[in-house]
Amino acid sequence: MQIVQAENLVKSYQVGEQQVTAIEQANFTINQGAFVSFVGPSGSGKSTLLNMLGCLDQPSSGRLLINQTDTSTLNRSQAAQFRGEHIGFIFQDFNLIPVLTVEENIEYPLLMVQNRPLAERRARVNSLMEAVGISEQAKKFPNQLSGGQKQRVAIARALASQAKLVLADEPTANLDHATAFRIIDLMKQMRDDYATTFIFSTHDSKIMNAAESLFILEDGKVSEQKNGDAK
Repeated sequence: MQIVQAENLVKSYQVGEQQVTAIEQANFTINQGAFVSFVGPSGSGKSTLLNMLGCLDQPSSGRLLINQTDTSTLNRSQAAQFRGEHIGFIFQDFNLIPVLTVEENIEYPLLMVQNRPLAERRARVNSLMEAVGISEQAKKFPNQLSGGQKQRVAIARALASQAKLVLADEPTANLDHATAFRIIDLMKQMRDDYATTFIFSTHDSKIMNAAESLFILEDGKVSEQKNGDAK
């Protein structure tokens, strides 16, 4: 099953009197359960594409289907609802809420976005903390955690809403070499356990080597390269 379908996708911006095209006639698909990465130099359109996939921005033209929903037709409130129900995010600076504990950070989208019942929230949070190996840190605050532990919390939070699509923007950039490999292995395990699709935007060769395929962005154009063919 295809979880992402981009059809003639275009994103343009008006900069002063000049129109700049960040994404130009992109056509690609990503299957459910894929582990893939967008790669390309700064300014190639990676962040623009990730923002559109996250329903944070809309294409100028073309269609973008996520989980069989044409997100290019959603208004702002519909996009926010869809994002809260279907998409998880992992950021390079973790974006944990400093005044909340580990378990409260993971619970946050279930309470504030989906408004799930207390018993369901607790059960899901406990299950995810165990899955990513941070149950013993449940009552700690983010400033009491290592970088690797923070990213484990971020991964659990991204999966808390049972999202089938997780978008990860440079998730290993602030981690040391050994921790980065452990986090990549953990995300692959989460993909296998939950049938979650992971899409990365990164310059990190460790993620590129782990990805099943790379989507190369250059001058606004997108081309797919299977990892076995990657240099």
